[in-house]
Order: sequence, then structure tokens, then C-alpha cells
Amino acid sequence: MSPIVVGTSSWADPGFVEEWYPPGLPERERLPWYAERFEAVEVNSTFYAVPSPATVRRWARATPEDFTFDVKLHQSLSRHSATVDHLPKDLRDRVDTTPRGRVRPSADLDRELAKRYKKAVKPLVDAGKLSSFLLQLTPAFKPGAHDLDELDTLMAELAPHPVAIELRHRGWLDDDRREETLEWFADHAAAFVAVDAPHGAPPTMLPALDAVTRDDLAYLRAHGRNARGWVKGRGVAERFAYRYDDAELEEIGRRAEGLAEEADTVRVMFNNNRGDDAPVAAARMRELLGQEVHAS
Repeated sequence: MSPIVVGTSSWADPGFVEEWYPPGLPERERLPWYAERFEAVEVNSTFYAVPSPATVRRWARATPEDFTFDVKLHQSLSRHSATVDHLPKDLRDRVDTTPRGRVRPSADLDRELAKRYKKAVKPLVDAGKLSSFLLQLTPAFKPGAHDLDELDTLMAELAPHPVAIELRHRGWLDDDRREETLEWFADHAAAFVAVDAPHGAPPTMLPALDAVTRDDLAYLRAHGRNARGWVKGRGVAERFAYRYDDAELEEIGRRAEGLAEEADTVRVMFNNNRGDDAPVAAARMRELLGQEVHAS
């Protein structure tokens, strides 16, 4: 496997199904077809629910020996606004909620969900196919309102598995806080997720900061550069709609190569999710990096 591993943020995105997979390809054959073309993928469905071990076992069996997964953690763990019906049924009566019925985060819930995710992904662990857990924090998780130490229980429970954390508020990376933020990542053995995203004034637009906070894993997520969609898009397809050109992909490739000088493995995951934008960009990225590209 290359030290720079390229993939996309899902293999089941509706745009993929409509525009990238061969027409009529059965659902059960999509992951194997994807895995013939890429070495890795993020699992997006796990953001909404804890998967069953049987489902995860099918993922492991459907992919080549050297294929790897990054499993996105539950929306309540990443402090997004989650309703109780997204939790496992036996937990729904055991959590506190806001007056609007949203789940209140707690150390106890972090601990319980972490245990369930570790159990769920055991088939990937046993097969050597789990790269990391991915924690994509909500933009509302910002300095002043929150502290990174709130994640201590979760990080401890997920150990020894790597956890990659994507910040979504620029305040964590302001000049007066950046060093402290990166020190927290290093102290907690968390992989800092660098991003390629639009530039602008909104605090949800983060700088193109590359940092390696654990020696074995660096991570870069490419969200596209659609500034208008980022702010005003009503859904994922509008927010992340973007077609990278070669010059932009070469820029991302140089960033990945820089990260590879410090980390054993670099994950480059494309999240520009409109139609087939992400797999097209990922495939071209592999070509530009000189990697073998399988049948299209």
C-alpha cells in the first residue's frame, strides 16, 4: 500500500449510484466494485447509527486484503444536534435531552457509544482493515463554548485505535490558540485532520493547515472550494459541489507529500460530494501521484 492512500468519504453516496457506478449494478456489488479502484474509504453511514458486527463483517469480506476503512463516529459523539431516535434503542430512555428533544452529550454516553463502536468494528480490526475512527466535530464545538478536554473520555475509551479529529470552527486554529490545540492532539494521540476547503471570512472556513500529531497517521479531507455553497447550500450536494481541476489536485498532492515526510501513512479523502465529483477527483489524484489506477 502506498504511504499516500486515496479514497472518498463514502461508497454509497446517492451521486455515486446515479452517475459513477455502472447502470443496474446491484447494491451488494458496489463496495467490491469501488474497492477494485481505490485502497480505502470512509464509512459515512456510521455517523447516523452504530452498525451491526454482521454488516461490518460483510464490508471486510467484500474488500481486498489491503483495503482499509475510516469509520465515522456517531453524530452525538461529534456534538452535532442528534435526536434520540438515532441512538441504539436501549439507550434512548437513558439519556438527557434538551427541551427540543436533542441529546445532551455526557461522559457516560461517550463511554457507552465508544464501547459499541469498538465491538461493531471488530471484524475490521481482526482483518487488519480499520485505519481509524473519524470524529467530525460540529461547527458549534468552538472555543469558549467548549473545551477539547470534553473529548477525554471518548479518546480513552476508543484506545488503542487511532482517532482522526476534524475541527469545524476556525477559532481552534487562530494564532493565539493553534499551538495549544495541536499540543492537545499530540498529547491525546489524535490525528489532526487537515482540510482543503473554501477560504473566506466565516469561522467554518478553516485554513489549509497541515500538521502531523501522531507518527503513524496523517489525514487530509478535500471538501471542494465552493465558497457560496459552503455558506448557503441547503444540503450536502449543494454545499460540497465542486469539480477539482488538475492544478488544484496537484496542490493537494503536494500537501499530502509534505505530510508523508512526517507520517507513515497519509489518508487523502475526497468529500466533494455531488454526482461523481469525488471518485473522479480521487482517481485523478492517484494518477497524479503516480499510483496504479485500476479499470474505470
